[in-house]
Amino acid sequence: MSHPVQPPLADGSLLAAVDLGSNSFHLIVARVEHGEMRPVEALAEKVQLGAGLVDGRLSADAIARGLDCLARFAQMLGSVDPERIRVVGTNALRMADNRREFTLPAQRILGAPVDVVYGGEEARLVYLGVAHTLADDAQSRLVIDIGGGSTELIIGQRFEPQRLESLQMGCVSYSDSCFPAGKVSRSHYRAAYERARLEVSHIRYHFHSRHWAECVGSSGTLQAIESVLVSQGWSEGGITRKALAKLEKRLLQFKHFDAIELEGLSSQRRNVIAAGVAITSALFDELGITQLRTSRGALREGVIYDLMGRLGHEDVRERTINALMQRYGVDTVMGELMARRARTLFNASRDGWSLRRTDRDLLERTALTHEIGMAISHKHYQRHTAYLLQNADLPGFSQEEQEQMALLAATQRGKLDHPLWAGVAESDRPRLLRLVTLFRLALLFKYVEQLEALPDFAVHAHEDSISLEFPPAWLQRHPLTARELEQEVTLLGKEGLHLAIH
Repeated sequence: MSHPVQPPLADGSLLAAVDLGSNSFHLIVARVEHGEMRPVEALAEKVQLGAGLVDGRLSADAIARGLDCLARFAQMLGSVDPERIRVVGTNALRMADNRREFTLPAQRILGAPVDVVYGGEEARLVYLGVAHTLADDAQSRLVIDIGGGSTELIIGQRFEPQRLESLQMGCVSYSDSCFPAGKVSRSHYRAAYERARLEVSHIRYHFHSRHWAECVGSSGTLQAIESVLVSQGWSEGGITRKALAKLEKRLLQFKHFDAIELEGLSSQRRNVIAAGVAITSALFDELGITQLRTSRGALREGVIYDLMGRLGHEDVRERTINALMQRYGVDTVMGELMARRARTLFNASRDGWSLRRTDRDLLERTALTHEIGMAISHKHYQRHTAYLLQNADLPGFSQEEQEQMALLAATQRGKLDHPLWAGVAESDRPRLLRLVTLFRLALLFKYVEQLEALPDFAVHAHEDSISLEFPPAWLQRHPLTARELEQEVTLLGKEGLHLAIH
């Protein structure tokens, strides 16, 4: 996919990442210096968005807490170009059916889109953040990040993750479900530990200690545990199973979260420390971990490094698309032909339809992969393509990006109505209908270009209309194309978009 070359990030460029975690929200503003990022400002607030997730919906109070926090964060983002800000949502937003009640106002407050990422992508970003804080040696490592709603585990070497996993267990969700009303007891702790151990058992084979040389922990939970262990004199640094056992015993002396008083533990961690220790102990026991050291690198630092890659033409999404095409044996000539035609149509309609660079990228990436479903079946291949784009692990892509690519693929031919439209925010529908229109036209012309060069024709786009002007008599000489364009006029008209053919 050839794009105009962007100038490299100059030294002194400011980038920002916002991590919308299930327990805490984090903001980091960093300056680029000699290809590395140097933190300039950092903020963190305990929002506990995950605690407000009930029956798959975020409560109004949780949404309000989160938006209030972002209003404060926004003040610090004023000096950063909006295209150099990335906002990432994790487990609580992944699980919330009403996430857009939070993400849409959040986007307005921050001036940047909110990317809700799948667990595998969260794990990749965590690893990227941690790897940049460690020695660049060749030994394999296991990285663990215990969050509020999920726990990410990654085995990798240097800057390359090799195996990624995201488990549905976190210190906020386990605190709520295993310690009712904040009561601490041996049976409650045991329930959390056994539940975590069962969850970890499903991945034990691939993540056991025989597969890596060292274990590194990222996250406030593991850093809080280490702080207590060091303060109590049970560790000189890092976490061991023997020290964890002492902390378990000490925690069980308290009857309620509010009563927990431990040197080295902040008051903000009282409500989640018991669940965090239970999850950590289960990980140690199930995976054969004997020693864990912590890293200050985390998801937010990973987001900054990923953003540096995107802006510096080392975008992992390009690698992901190429790998997807290879995996499903895509006809690259047809994929490139489709992408070129989509790009031409996009460039012609960009200004009239107020489309963005990110829209072009979405259109081209879907064009390159529009036939991957043929690896399953030629019949209704667009349905299989859409399924794969929506459900495959695609490093670098957010959940919404995958859903929008799936929508373009599903509606590339045939009827325009599709269940995927139900997941589209009302404010995004006009823009996505325009992209669907360009995609369908690109597909239609692709079949002509396989046989002959397309003539120069004019494209004019404005609000809810687009017109195509062909050379005299060209449509008469191509009756099949003329018929297909007439069908598009009817189908798009039902959706409120006027296509005119001249």
